Formats: sequence, C-alpha cells, structure tokens
Amino acid sequence: MQTLLFWRPLVKRENTWPLRWDLLLRYRLIEIIALWEGRLTTNHLCTAFGIGRQQASADINTYLRTIGAGNLEYDRALKGYIPSASFKPVVTSGVADEYLHALAHNNELSHTFESLQLETPNTEVLRLPIRDVQPDVVRPLVQAARAGKRLEVEYASLENPRPEPRVIAPHTLVFTGLRWHVRAWCERNGDYRDFVLSRFRGVPDIINDTSKHGADGDRFWNERVTVRIKPDSRLTADQRRVIARDYGMVRQVLRLETRAALVKYLLDLLRLDPKVLDPDPKAQQVVIDNLDDLKPWLF
Repeated sequence: MQTLLFWRPLVKRENTWPLRWDLLLRYRLIEIIALWEGRLTTNHLCTAFGIGRQQASADINTYLRTIGAGNLEYDRALKGYIPSASFKPVVTSGVADEYLHALAHNNELSHTFESLQLETPNTEVLRLPIRDVQPDVVRPLVQAARAGKRLEVEYASLENPRPEPRVIAPHTLVFTGLRWHVRAWCERNGDYRDFVLSRFRGVPDIINDTSKHGADGDRFWNERVTVRIKPDSRLTADQRRVIARDYGMVRQVLRLETRAALVKYLLDLLRLDPKVLDPDPKAQQVVIDNLDDLKPWLF
C-alpha cells in the first residue's frame, strides 16, 4: 500500500538504508537544524527527543562517521556545529519546507508529547481543525490496501448524508494538506473514488478475497499531470515579478507535477478555483496557465 503526502519525501541513499526509525528522525533533525539555523548543539537533540547529552553527542558523531561525513564542523566560538562548505543533505532534501514543516509538526506534537518540543520561539503556526478519524477505521483500510482485499463499509457523503453500505477496494491513503482520504475502487459506482476517512461509520469489515481492482487499474491515479501557474496578468509588471519570486518561478511560470486524481486538491491548496476568477488580482495573485490541459481531470 502506498501512503501519499503532498510533503516532500525523504531522500533515500543506499549507504543510509535501512535505519532505525528513531535514529532516522534524529539524523534528519541534525541536518535540518544545522542547515536552516546554522548552529547545532546537543541540546537540540536532548530537548527534541528527551535523551541525555552523552547520547546526543554520540548521535552527532555517528552521523558524521556513517551518514554525512564532512557535513558539519565544530565552531568553538559558537560552541556548536555549523554546516561545512561542502554540506550535502543525505537524509533530507535540503528544502525550506522541511524546516517549516518541522516547526509546524512540533507545534502540533508538543501538545501531546512534551519530549518532542524543539523550543523554537518567535514562530506561530495556524492549525487546521482535527478531523474525526478513528484508529479502528484506519487499521482495516491499511490492512486491506496492503493485502489487496475488499472491504464492507458504511459511508456517509454530502450527497447521501445517511450512511450507506458499500464495498470498496482501497489502494492508497492520501493527505491533501487539508484532510485524509483513501483512494479506492467502489463496486457500487464501478470506478475509483476518494473516500474521506472521517466519513466512515462503524468499523470496516475485511472480505477474505482478493480484489481485481488495485492501483494499477486506476488510470487517473497513474497518469501524471503538470499544472502550470503564473502571476495574474491583471497585476502590474513589478507586481508580477514579486509574485514570481515568491513562488520561485522560472520565466514567470511554475510547473507542478502531480497525479491526475490529485489535480483538484493541488488547486485547492493554491486557492485556485478553475471556474471563478477573483475580482481582486491582488487576492488572486496567481492563475492557472494551462487550464485547457487540466479540464479532463476537473470537469
């Protein structure tokens, strides 16, 4: 079973895999803090993971010996490690999102796990309301997806608010940035659909026979689509240059590759409505540059 997130995945390198999950988390924090804050101390690891200073020091030394040789240098004046001139991410991708997401996840996790606090002042993260997703719903979905099994479920939708029985064959859990859903074949509709995890009722029952409808047969899932966005043409030339810089556009165009089944969710994250143009170009900021290409996946 796949689990698809919009967030950038780990960088997998042959010389670092497999790693124990707890060590991987520590090594990722080492790279993220060193790269984006410019100074790493054992206290970062101690505070984040609730470990002792001796263990934190051993983790840094092991990282330098087996994972990122030459990536860090000890600065006596700063009393910490700094990224070397030859720093090259190994277990991270070296993008700002990783640091920003670490701040965001810390903001969420610290409410539950005090030992994971990163002590990052001067930041504030807006959190979306938590959807009501129950473990006893997720577990059979994951089991069925991994084993290629069918499920009997009770599901409520906006079209049919009263829960109805369905038989589905899930293949991938997806986080859209706003909510979780499962991509699955629906026997009642005879095609692949997205089922929001918080709308399942009761506990799904696994049917002990293999489904013929896995991810391989999901055309929208397997087709790759490029979404192109550009600054709103109603803005001035100087304003368009500002927006292009904000998004890291090349020649005032940003290309985003995704699955056809996820195009609408990507546009939702970008706050782009393919049917309506905001009357205020400063609010709209960006527009879809290749809407005609995307219409088969949107309408």
